[in-house]
Amino acid sequence: MKILVADKISPKGVAYLRQQPGFEVIEAYGSSPEKILELVKDVHAIAVRSETKITAEVFAAAPLLKVVGRAGVGVDNVDVEAATERGVVVMNTPSGNTIATAELTFTHMLCGARPVPQAAASMKAGQWDRKSFSGIELFRKTLGVVGLGRIGGEVAKRAQAFGMRVLAYDPYLAPSRAKAMQIEGVSLDELLKQSDYITVHMPLTDDTHYMIDEAAFEKCKKGVRIFNCARGGIIKETALIAAVKSGKVAAAGLDVYEDEPLAADSELRKLPTVILTPHLGASTAEAQESVGIEIAEQIKDVLAGGIIRNAVNMPSIDAAALSILGPYLDLGTKLGTLVQQIAPAQIATLRITYWGKMADLDANSVTRSIQRGFLRRISGDEVNFVNAPVMLERLGVKVEVIKSTDNVDYSELMRVEAVTPDGKTHTAAGTLTGKTNQPRIVEINGREVEVAADGKLLILENLDQPGMVGEIGTILGKDKVNIADMSLSRLTPGGTAYMVVRVDTEPSEAAREIIKKNPAIKQAKFVQL
Repeated sequence: MKILVADKISPKGVAYLRQQPGFEVIEAYGSSPEKILELVKDVHAIAVRSETKITAEVFAAAPLLKVVGRAGVGVDNVDVEAATERGVVVMNTPSGNTIATAELTFTHMLCGARPVPQAAASMKAGQWDRKSFSGIELFRKTLGVVGLGRIGGEVAKRAQAFGMRVLAYDPYLAPSRAKAMQIEGVSLDELLKQSDYITVHMPLTDDTHYMIDEAAFEKCKKGVRIFNCARGGIIKETALIAAVKSGKVAAAGLDVYEDEPLAADSELRKLPTVILTPHLGASTAEAQESVGIEIAEQIKDVLAGGIIRNAVNMPSIDAAALSILGPYLDLGTKLGTLVQQIAPAQIATLRITYWGKMADLDANSVTRSIQRGFLRRISGDEVNFVNAPVMLERLGVKVEVIKSTDNVDYSELMRVEAVTPDGKTHTAAGTLTGKTNQPRIVEINGREVEVAADGKLLILENLDQPGMVGEIGTILGKDKVNIADMSLSRLTPGGTAYMVVRVDTEPSEAAREIIKKNPAIKQAKFVQL
């Protein structure tokens, strides 16, 4: 079997692959996109870091490809959807860079408190200037951690050791979890208002993009210090530049940027109190060796027909079981994603019930697919089938699994319920239909619906009155949004009704506002599966 190592990983990882009987390893670092397309024609596996892009075009050119391994966390450079469509496993190494990134974050914090890089540069220039480089201490200051996952948690531990008060904003974190870590869970507004230092550790999603913008900086203390070693785009760079120039932000440290590499003429480079590093989060000898060896071992296991580990689009099972479970895993992932988007941010319990044939399958793998689906818009690239249960536990969410023998209208059915701390539930149920086992959603919040579990959904609860279907269709039509499918449901005539509209493109913000302001619309949610 042929393995293409497209980006430079640990030599120990490459050596491990070369030692495996029947493996041919091709090292092709720095190859152009055209060269990659040529090289992948007969490869069975590809190993990358962050440089090489594995696009849909690459997958189409690689008929023998079974696995893509990313030596690191983020899989932004891999088209995961295209991989899934072609049955290619995409794996990452989610824990290998935790300590490295946490330590780099703390290094930036220390440099933001004491201007060591600036003082060092002046010394190199032959100066002896003690007065220009006075700093402040971390001791007894307040640190705001935005996102309390693995890395955020490690940063919080180090801050506590320095005698800092630690606040955390994580909309999915249960209060009990924050209390156990001796951290104060607060709203984002409170964190911005109270923090002397702020560090972000969120994945980049629609919800976190430009989370720290002009309005956020307005809420901060004058002289706040802010750091980002997570993902570019969480902090709006133009807003940061303006805040630094105005004095609102006294110092900042960035390891990631909206566009990488950072442009040579970027204004960030001209700000003396902003320390910049070129995406070094995982760049320690220990982290690189760890992820290089780990991804090599994972690739070997997949090619040898063994267990799949740390896959972002497949469970940790062998290939034979995967061929049977595939449709159920797909349905589970989409139900989990759907429920997360229709439920409030904070839930106490995720309840999963199986009926019929589904109750006889490997429920553990399907359950993990539901958990991963629930988390993938929360935790981004970090979540996979292996770590999803642990990540939910960190958020303080209890998972209940029920195999029911009660009679239902379907030969096989799974339902996912998100239960809030005050006992309210938000649910979705689905089944498989047809010879090709297509996933379908058959229930949302107790209402019977019938819609393909695919693409983009507009979910509406409205007064059951004439003209509603036409009104929604007109709004979407004017917005150039094509309707692919529609399902209607009501309990009693004249009461409330459900309308689930599957659309080809996302409605504009203006169209969504028109729909929400309609007095007959009780609730409107746009969901992406």
